[in-house]
Amino acid sequence: MIGRFLTLFMVFSFIALPSSWADAEGFSEYRLSAGDRIKINVFGEAELSVETRLSDAGTIPYPFLGEVRALGMTTGELTAYLTDRLLDGYLLDPSVSVNILEYREFFIDGAVKSPGGYPYQPGLTLQRAVSLSGGFTPRASSSKFYVVRESEGGSKPIKIDLNDSIKPGDFVTIEESFF
Repeated sequence: MIGRFLTLFMVFSFIALPSSWADAEGFSEYRLSAGDRIKINVFGEAELSVETRLSDAGTIPYPFLGEVRALGMTTGELTAYLTDRLLDGYLLDPSVSVNILEYREFFIDGAVKSPGGYPYQPGLTLQRAVSLSGGFTPRASSSKFYVVRESEGGSKPIKIDLNDSIKPGDFVTIEESFF
């Protein structure tokens, strides 16, 4: 009986794992860019564990390795890169982890009470972004919201709705309504 229960438990555990992997993949696809603040931890090596912000060129200073270009990498890719570089003559078996401490800002402009740059928060929607900026002004349009996405490299505004996601580096404009 116990053996059968254990077998069923293991089967259900393996069935549940892929969905958690899929969730983790969503987070790992985030690409680092200028302004992101990260923490690099190398287990057992305090002098190689640092907190730093990506420069405007997308680089970070790192002990022994100098300037490391992290622009466009995921945290997983940066972890693998640092591990490989530290294996090359510095450490025998480095255990490296990279975490995002603070995402770069998004910007909101137009018919909001306090336009400006605000720290990105995972799960941010336009409605939440408007709340962070003090809410709509009395003249704000109820449907003319646009975003220019840094991640897509363009400068063409895209029309969005209140429930659409806002990403780090986005520039959001809330239009005014004249009627």
